Amino acid sequence: MAQLTLNLVQGAVSFTFSTEAAKQLQAEISALMQSLKAVANSTPGSGNRPVKQESMEYQHTGEVFLEIFCNPNIYPSPFAAKILITLRDDRIRLTSEAELTQLIEDLNVFLEM
Repeated sequence: MAQLTLNLVQGAVSFTFSTEAAKQLQAEISALMQSLKAVANSTPGSGNRPVKQESMEYQHTGEVFLEIFCNPNIYPSPFAAKILITLRDDRIRLTSEAELTQLIEDLNVFLEM
């Protein structure tokens, strides 16, 4: 187990995270990216309503509880997407926002270590 550092919109948070959990989160993000691309590629004004995409709700319980949420239907592109992060244990709870692209970079750095 190593320390994963997530860079938030303001500040950063580090916690113990496993490689397996990071790979699972990476797979969830890959599916989210497909949903974001589907929303971005829907053509407004064509008379067809865009197909509503499922939100990503990732949860991991380890030394701390991590929850990551993103609704792909509200962002015009994957590069504009933000995620809501909740990190908590029995003594503290942190809820903050981060950019999706930053989360992807943070995971890649973690998995390269």
